[in-house]
Amino acid sequence: MSKADTTQQFYRFFKTPFGPLAVLWAVTDEQPKVFRVLLSKPRVAVKYQLSKLFPNSTAATCFEIDDVSNDIGLFLSGEEIKFPLEMVRMDLCSRFQQKVLRAEHRIPRGKVTSYKDIAKHLGMPKAARAVGNALANNPFPIIIPCHRTIHSDGTIGGFAGGVQMKKALLKMEKVFFNVSNRVVTEKFF
Repeated sequence: MSKADTTQQFYRFFKTPFGPLAVLWAVTDEQPKVFRVLLSKPRVAVKYQLSKLFPNSTAATCFEIDDVSNDIGLFLSGEEIKFPLEMVRMDLCSRFQQKVLRAEHRIPRGKVTSYKDIAKHLGMPKAARAVGNALANNPFPIIIPCHRTIHSDGTIGGFAGGVQMKKALLKMEKVFFNVSNRVVTEKFF
């Protein structure tokens, strides 16, 4: 059982330009904190994910969750938003995943990096696949912008909301693609 399972779980469901989204949260140390963001996936609705993964969660919100939810909506509409990590339950992630997510969080808008480069940055040059797995299981997509990491050869890689959403988010941030659908960049972040 995760730490998030020991308290009442809430969700805020809302629509975005990329489809419905759910922010799951709980009160931790008397503060509302996000423990999961569910994106619409190709062929898997958010409400279905919510009912399967968090069947005991309750629809609710508060000022802090409204604020982060509104910022997610603005981000998905093209606004430049930098999310504070204090709003998420990083303690629910392994230490390795926390390191990967913190490195990912530092990538600025309009820049990309590779799984391999994050592994090198963490002092584990052979851990690119582990970095990819940590990002594939990012519980906070958008808040921690894992769409900014691609393969070293410029191919896009996966994303919780689907490859088309990842590509659209990168294009929104002025990241360009060539005719082979590879990211065009002179230098990785």
